[in-house]
Amino acid sequence: MYSDEYYLNQLSYFLVFMLIFARKYTTMITEELQKLYQSYTGVPAENITELPSSGSNRRYFRLTGIETLIGVYGASIDENEAFLYMAGHFRKCGLPVPEVRIASEDKTYYLQEDLGDTLLFHAIEKGRATSVFSEDEKELLRKTIRLLPAIQFAGADGFDFSRCYPQPEFNQRSILWDLNYFKYCFLKATGMEFQEDKLEDDFQKMSDVLLRSSSATFMYRDFQSRNVMIKDGEPWFIDFQGGRKGPFYYDIASFLWQAKAKYPDSLRQELLQEYIEALRKYQPIDEPYFYSQLRHFVLFRTLQVLGAYGFRGYFEKKPHFIQSVPYAIGNLRELLKEEYPEYPYLCKVLRELTGLKQFTDDLKKRQLTVKVMSFAYKKGIPDDPTGNGGGYVFDCRAVNNPGKYERYKPFTGLDEPVITFLEEDGEILRFLDHVYALVDASVKRYMERGFSNLSVCFGCTGGQHRSVYSAQHLAEHLNKKFGVKVELVHREQNIERTFEATI
Repeated sequence: MYSDEYYLNQLSYFLVFMLIFARKYTTMITEELQKLYQSYTGVPAENITELPSSGSNRRYFRLTGIETLIGVYGASIDENEAFLYMAGHFRKCGLPVPEVRIASEDKTYYLQEDLGDTLLFHAIEKGRATSVFSEDEKELLRKTIRLLPAIQFAGADGFDFSRCYPQPEFNQRSILWDLNYFKYCFLKATGMEFQEDKLEDDFQKMSDVLLRSSSATFMYRDFQSRNVMIKDGEPWFIDFQGGRKGPFYYDIASFLWQAKAKYPDSLRQELLQEYIEALRKYQPIDEPYFYSQLRHFVLFRTLQVLGAYGFRGYFEKKPHFIQSVPYAIGNLRELLKEEYPEYPYLCKVLRELTGLKQFTDDLKKRQLTVKVMSFAYKKGIPDDPTGNGGGYVFDCRAVNNPGKYERYKPFTGLDEPVITFLEEDGEILRFLDHVYALVDASVKRYMERGFSNLSVCFGCTGGQHRSVYSAQHLAEHLNKKFGVKVELVHREQNIERTFEATI
């Protein structure tokens, strides 16, 4: 029986060995890239620096000297050959992709044009963080989405799909492979129980629906903001080697429902229209059919992405993918608000999935709570206990006051006599129309940005009639319209009520 100290020593030796091996492996790669650089330029590179990678197993290096180039090492020859063919073909079509300058004889190494360091994902970072996209950010997204049909249609002209890797086309096998990827790498990893035969039946139904839209176009497959570079203000396409023949719906779903992009629905709709208009250059579009078919691809892509997150995050332990899971679950939750009658059992399983504690706990952390209060000005404006510094404070004192009439003094804004007085007078209804417009806009934006608290206070002379009526009606309005949690407090009446979230 060996001691703990022995095992710790053995582990240390192993880790040291792996570190030495990794360094030697990197040295071997840089030496090969240096040979390739010298063969192409006639002189050695002055410096070779490794660049960060994300989901790919390929390794990237920047070689500087007489010319700055990007060196790529990929262990999969088949994948490298697919990229080299596609890059050459797309360049001939006039599409914005990096030019490959030279490749090693065995296709393990190649040098390509340097497009800089700015991914579209990073160029729109402020918008992603706040859900408020600047006009410059929106314009980059518009430019990108308008270019997509070009690579899908013009890029497919004369394209040899037999050169694609690992599949030449989007077919039943590839669809079922991705759906099972989700099943085995994500769904099973949660510990959920489900009936595999029923799930497989719905997988088959989804395959049939998706294949209704087959076309001889190039399907990028992983078209998202991390695979678009920005150079001199213009988008360039990268990482398209997994592309194949397939329907154009997949790419638009992949781009606009990218989990961590967090596009607000209004922006998503605007970009969809940009895409449709660019698409009309290549074929006529029936918009109702387009949208009805697109939602199936959005669901399919979301499941495929969760499968990838499960494999890359849970099994390969890459934190970037684990961090993306809540956003993809959020997308799935939104999708399931509309019925997919074609896949009843799948939707049942997915609703159960989105309701798992590990995902609802995360949702609760990000869920908005609106605190609505009525108060008397003479007793002071309420404090905000959340530490956010307060929110809206609306002054109801300009509205006709039922409290000046003796018969209404025993009642509050919750009682029928006061409600009838205020509504027949009409001033408070016009007042609340303006309040709703302001607060609705904030609630919508707060939800998009993942904020947790908003306060809205209504004040009047005694905190009894007008402010109580207003606070009560706003609380009911917000809960009904947005499904948010509302904590209602009528301070001077010592009344508290909670409207639970329905989202």
